[in-house]
Amino acid sequence: DIWWNVRGSAAGSIVAYGLGITNLDPLAHELIFERFLNPGRVSMPDIDLDYPDDRREEMIQYTVEKYGADKVAQIITFGTLGAKAAIRDVGRALDIPLGEVDKVARLVPAGPGVKLADSLDKVVELRQLYEGVDYVKSMIDTALEVEGVSRHASTHAAGVVVTDKALVEYTPLHRPTRGADEGLPVTQYTMDVLEGTGLLKVDFLGLSTLTVLRKAVDLIEERHNVSFTQQDIPLDDPKAYELLASGNVLGIFQVEGGGFRR
Repeated sequence: DIWWNVRGSAAGSIVAYGLGITNLDPLAHELIFERFLNPGRVSMPDIDLDYPDDRREEMIQYTVEKYGADKVAQIITFGTLGAKAAIRDVGRALDIPLGEVDKVARLVPAGPGVKLADSLDKVVELRQLYEGVDYVKSMIDTALEVEGVSRHASTHAAGVVVTDKALVEYTPLHRPTRGADEGLPVTQYTMDVLEGTGLLKVDFLGLSTLTVLRKAVDLIEERHNVSFTQQDIPLDDPKAYELLASGNVLGIFQVEGGGFRR
């Protein structure tokens, strides 16, 4: 009774539909198979599975029970030191007063992909501190050395790897990164390395929208004695399309962006 859905290009595969992996007929809806798999694709096709976010752990546990605890693991990721974090960590290690460290770190522009070397070139005040204060120069020089270094291990938000033989035949394992003694181990290889070895990665995505839909169906049955399943909700309801056309789409997954609401 766990609701699920397949997101993305896998919905264009008639084989996936025939196997019951997807629940939308790609022929009836004229979906394009080549978005999923084509001669130019060198990587394995990817099937993203959405589950209600309050039932995701149950699906992972089912996978463990079906294929074996020694054949299922989550995937490790590594958090790396960005420019600001590198300054703060180095400042702490050098025992520089927190206020001084914070003053320097705040001069580094915010945003993804910001590099410390670029900030030195572009931010005049940062460059002046670097050239005029010895301990700032020492701190920044050291931060430049450690910027981009892996700082901590974490767990991939969705990816689970399933193998035909024991996982240790393919990858070293790591204890659960959340600090618990129990739970799924994680691979010590990252996702890119695992895919390079040909291992199967399955994405178990927890989606709050599916939780809301399931609870709405439960409430409709409770209050109006009308029963729906995920499969028999009509796809051609005029009122649903009127709602979409009105732009009142906040809370509707993947169509609630600003462009849809104009």
